[in-house]
Amino acid sequence: MPFRPRYTGLIERYRDRLPIHDNTRIISLGEGNTPLIRLNNIPDLLGAEVEIYVKYEGLNPTGSFKDRGMTMAVTKAVEQGSRAIICASTGNTSASAAAYAARAGITAFVLIPDGKIAQGKLAQAMMHGSVVIQIKGNFDEGMKLVKEVAERAPVTIVNSINPFRLQGQKTAAFEIVEELGRAPDYHCLPVGNAGNITAHWIGYCEYSSGSGAQVTEACVFCASEGHCRFASGAIVGNRPKMVGYQAAGSAPFIQGHMVDNPETVATAIRIGHPQSWDHAWTVQKESGGWFDSCTDAEILHAQKLLAEKEGIFCEPASATSLAGALRDIKTGKIAAGSTLVCTLTGHGLKDPDTAIQQSTAPVLTIAAELSRVQKAIEDNLA
Repeated sequence: MPFRPRYTGLIERYRDRLPIHDNTRIISLGEGNTPLIRLNNIPDLLGAEVEIYVKYEGLNPTGSFKDRGMTMAVTKAVEQGSRAIICASTGNTSASAAAYAARAGITAFVLIPDGKIAQGKLAQAMMHGSVVIQIKGNFDEGMKLVKEVAERAPVTIVNSINPFRLQGQKTAAFEIVEELGRAPDYHCLPVGNAGNITAHWIGYCEYSSGSGAQVTEACVFCASEGHCRFASGAIVGNRPKMVGYQAAGSAPFIQGHMVDNPETVATAIRIGHPQSWDHAWTVQKESGGWFDSCTDAEILHAQKLLAEKEGIFCEPASATSLAGALRDIKTGKIAAGSTLVCTLTGHGLKDPDTAIQQSTAPVLTIAAELSRVQKAIEDNLA
């Protein structure tokens, strides 16, 4: 068999497109390189004349897309001499920060909303040895506290306001273009803090601009002076319309203003004060895309549809991208004949309680006898 180099993570793969140095110590868990899966059964059920792909980010090391940004954020924090990192989180950021801090041998402090975090995510943060601080408030209040603490304590913030987070996350767009051979016509994402939709747009713009020239001013998106190629101009390739979907109970981009008390079953996007507010509006305008919202019922239906019809298990927030896309396909807002990619941001095991609550699959309890097992099989094949 031909030799195949061992994959060692997205920083090594895209070293020439990221702000690192030859002697930078890379903090990696082998993130990135996640599958782009074409949906076979759901489009047939809809009778939809579109190609739908899902970028399954739940297969990153800690089970979410956050690992893409965290490998960069922690790598740069260590390079700059930080001994501790801090974040506010609805769950996935805390899990990722805790894992990469453990890998780096530094301390992670994570602020999470008390009683508002899925158990799978809390278990991760605890098992990785982070200092978990539960606050009697929501994510937005936690984010405010993190910013204030960082001004007084020797810690590095690793939320998406950290420009290196977006630099790591942009690589998902690189992978999509490389696999499809072009950018999709539409890229649909769940939107909470809005860092991910911003990062994807950076990636698509960099990729479509060819080699790109080094910039002398800090990029409006990533503030990465001298490294980011986003502002290089001379866009030569196609870029997708970027479509962001929010949960109806947590939809500041739909309401046009911040939301103080967001509520949704999709805990990963239960954010009322997005930190990338201005950047996301820029993405929507430049890409010709739009924002819309989905009800919790629509989100859970899409989650279940993916699991039962395609064998893909994602957490509720992830399914928001497909829920919105399916509705826009039906109305014709997403044109027939299009190719679209839906980002699935996290694995379904992040929130097993919600999955079990909506599952209708029977769990049969019978005697350990061959005849009983055979009858159960026959009954369920009828």
